[in-house]
Amino acid sequence: MRHRLPALVAALWWGSLTTIGFLVVPLLFAYLPSPSIAGNMAARLFAAQTWVAVACCLVLLLIARPRHAVAQYPWAQGAMLFVLGGLLLALVNQYGVAPRIVARQDLRLWHSVGTVTYMLQWGCALAVFWHTLRQDAVLIQPEVNPDKV
Repeated sequence: MRHRLPALVAALWWGSLTTIGFLVVPLLFAYLPSPSIAGNMAARLFAAQTWVAVACCLVLLLIARPRHAVAQYPWAQGAMLFVLGGLLLALVNQYGVAPRIVARQDLRLWHSVGTVTYMLQWGCALAVFWHTLRQDAVLIQPEVNPDKV
């Protein structure tokens, strides 16, 4: 189970971004009675999504290398830049972009910036997920005992 944890965490991060950004929020704007109500609900969902992203990134950072080891696991060697980038993008979106959208400051500009940062975070999460699925990314390599072979 432990060797699958990075893939499960990355799948949660990527899947939650995909579900919120590509399915739930567009449905809010399609079916709620006013754009204002949909926008308020979308802002809350994106805020919750930020905390899912932060939690997933922190877990991935914590499990990136074995205890008392210097080297990272193979999946982490290629994924760390994307974990850190995705974490930074999530925080920038929540604390830099979202307040400007909620305050309706130059809405077209800030909505575009928010969309770009969300898509970049989605790409980072996908890259991390992809790295955790590589064949050589297994955390625990079974040791062969010559006496038992």
